[in-house]
Amino acid sequence: MKTLKTQAISWIEDNQDKLMDISWKIWENPELSMQEYYASSLLTDYLDKEGYQVEKGAAGMPTAFVAEYGDEGPVIGFNCEYDALPGLSQDKNCAYPESLQKGAPGHGCGHNLMAIGGVTAATALKSLIDAKKLKARIKIFGTPAEEMCLAKPFFAREGYFKGLDCVLDWHVMPYTKAGFTECVAFFNFQYHFKGRTTHGNSPWLGRSALDAAVLMGNALEFLREHAQPGKPGGETTLNYTFADIGGGPNVVPDRATLWCVGRMGDSESMRQLAARVDDCANGIALATGTTVEKEIITMTHEKLPNKTISQVMSRNLELVGMPKFSQEDCRFIAKIQEEAGVEVTPMGRPPLPFECSSMPVNDSSEYSWFAPMDILLIEMVPEGLPLHNWVVTALAGRDAGRQAVMTAAKTLACTAVELVENPQLIEEAKEELRQRQGGRPYEVLLDPKLKPALDANAAEMSKYRK
Repeated sequence: MKTLKTQAISWIEDNQDKLMDISWKIWENPELSMQEYYASSLLTDYLDKEGYQVEKGAAGMPTAFVAEYGDEGPVIGFNCEYDALPGLSQDKNCAYPESLQKGAPGHGCGHNLMAIGGVTAATALKSLIDAKKLKARIKIFGTPAEEMCLAKPFFAREGYFKGLDCVLDWHVMPYTKAGFTECVAFFNFQYHFKGRTTHGNSPWLGRSALDAAVLMGNALEFLREHAQPGKPGGETTLNYTFADIGGGPNVVPDRATLWCVGRMGDSESMRQLAARVDDCANGIALATGTTVEKEIITMTHEKLPNKTISQVMSRNLELVGMPKFSQEDCRFIAKIQEEAGVEVTPMGRPPLPFECSSMPVNDSSEYSWFAPMDILLIEMVPEGLPLHNWVVTALAGRDAGRQAVMTAAKTLACTAVELVENPQLIEEAKEELRQRQGGRPYEVLLDPKLKPALDANAAEMSKYRK
């Protein structure tokens, strides 16, 4: 007699082609953060047909959604992401950089796979609910603009994450690891300086917004030294660039933007550093005779790891097994490593040791304050090469991507089954969450009046939309 886990795995194997068709279409039509209209439509159409109750435009974002199913039992959340990265278009058959369209976006973080991993796992769980073999409630969160860490803080602010019993997530990586991860808190701000134009022959008659932005960059260079360092893997970082610099060199610029992101070990340290960044901007505006307006794009909390959930993931990853990459893809990956000048290493390596470790900043951290959650990491990226790279775009469009996402979906589905069948595990995970919170409630970091940056990337995306 088949166990519920093997039934979930069988459902995934029987339905993977239909779900991979969605993933391939998203790969072929990459959309930048907040502009994922095609991807969101593909996913919500599928969920509608599967009988989910779908809320489109969730949390005030047109490309966001929440899909729900079931009316009794623990509430299991699944994460879904689908935005691409600028400039990472790539021919999936080339082992060297070769864009399909110059300058166009591409799935250099594999979000065409993240788009369907949680959906596949959730719908496998739904098949068991329909067969009256499990009592559970499902919530799938379609969260746009993960690359900007934008959507989930707005979901949290609007109360969408309340009432969850656990959340399951995953991501491609250069290695496999059964969760138990943490990441730092994050802010993303823009400082818009306004000055007064004048002829370059008489600059004293103007007020240079560019001078202000450059001076602020210098101030941030000095501020870095005074930012409290984080622990290894969770280092404090402060990065900036310049944008919207108007005029030619013979006109004193009346506008300039400094775009700043920061990563700190916890949200309190983040707030303190952010306040000092604000002081830099305001002081420099005063010194240069300009004005400055701060635009908050997003702020996220640090992620709270959950050992209990991750141990369940680990057991089920062992049950499912590692991705089985084809010989063709293994040869392709070896050629990529050779071209990149890194050591050629085999794919399908064993999972990393089960211990708490850090991962790149992401806004899935917001889930971790509402319910026990963790992020399954599945190997797809060659060792020695980074995410946010043309290599990831290529592999996310090949069978290697299929192997990674189906391994993840099966593992998450089996993890969900085990949690639903053993509610004491959920209670243990919740107790662990309470201990890690240490009495600290979730604190909304975003102003109640702040609206999501819906037009982010709109102009850039208009150049490439098919």
